[in-house]
Amino acid sequence: MSAKEHSVKKPIAFYAPLKSPNHPLPSGDRTMARLLMKALERAGFAPQLASELRTLDKIGDRQFQESLKLQSLTEASRLIAHYSALRQEERPCLWFTYHVYYKAPDWIGPQVSKALNIPYVITEGSRASKRADGPWALGHEAAEAALDQAEALFVMTMKDRVALERARPSHQTLIDLPPFIDAEEWPQPLSRHASKTPHLLTVAMMREGDKLASYRILANALERIADLPWSFDIVGDGEARPEIERSFAPFKDRVHFHGQIESRTDLANLYRSADLFVWPAVNEAYGMVLLEAQLFGCAIIAGNFGGVASVVKHEETGLLTFPGDAPAFADGMRNLLEHTERLRALGQNAQRFVSEERNLDGAAMRLRKGLYSLLRPEGARSCAS
Repeated sequence: MSAKEHSVKKPIAFYAPLKSPNHPLPSGDRTMARLLMKALERAGFAPQLASELRTLDKIGDRQFQESLKLQSLTEASRLIAHYSALRQEERPCLWFTYHVYYKAPDWIGPQVSKALNIPYVITEGSRASKRADGPWALGHEAAEAALDQAEALFVMTMKDRVALERARPSHQTLIDLPPFIDAEEWPQPLSRHASKTPHLLTVAMMREGDKLASYRILANALERIADLPWSFDIVGDGEARPEIERSFAPFKDRVHFHGQIESRTDLANLYRSADLFVWPAVNEAYGMVLLEAQLFGCAIIAGNFGGVASVVKHEETGLLTFPGDAPAFADGMRNLLEHTERLRALGQNAQRFVSEERNLDGAAMRLRKGLYSLLRPEGARSCAS
């Protein structure tokens, strides 16, 4: 690689069809989109947000999907004209899409990358063959087409890898990119706050569906350990908050609702004060808050859904319980709360795990290596060399 390649950051078109990094509502998807842009920059690229068009269809409405497709193709035509008018060195040398699946497909990236003759890459793509028919059939078709076209897929969980490997076209490379965090965005995780009464914590949005189901399991599990001393802090807000508050009403002043908190200083104080982060994680992709809590030395107990095992190391940084099983979740909490030395050891391991294995620099190195392999001189296409 030449000195010029090291010094000049190559422009990349970045797109997140599920949720833009500029979206006003906090979520794990928004957090990871922002982290990926930061990691790409650290890897030596210049990521530029190509579009904020959101293609999410939550309910499975064919007409809505048709509308999203039309909007996407119009946006693609606009971008092709825009990029084609730029000087060669100003054009994106690669299209990078974050999070593609049947509810949020990418109709834009495949069109633009073909027109500009640049590599098309997806991070956190997932396949769901059972959605080939039914209300999301159009979204499924688009997601599959995008995944088939991609020259490289950065895989964030082992669960996704199984299906992606099974359907991998011969031209495609799968590259592991485990979920990560940027510790520099947070206050330094120095000393932890000690307390005689164990502090439990969860940080999650309060919306209908999977989040509400997780809160219900959590309330059920807490009933089963009501004989133990503990206090519980809940951070989050949303349309399901009244029902969630009713679920925890029997615990009275043992449960404290903090609402939505975006201040990292305030969140860090809660993470630092907590002894155990608790979250049933119903249908969770992996859960960024699980990494955040571990950064501050907080042990985890979570339901073993989806890619949660990719961010929590069972019996090393926390416990993973059978998905959706409130009694098993309660047993895990009881075990840890009654064995404080084990709880403390898990928290220490958790902090080391995130600090050493799930940091921004490590992610940037994986991205740099994977993307530059697509931009070698003989295949660099429109990239400036």
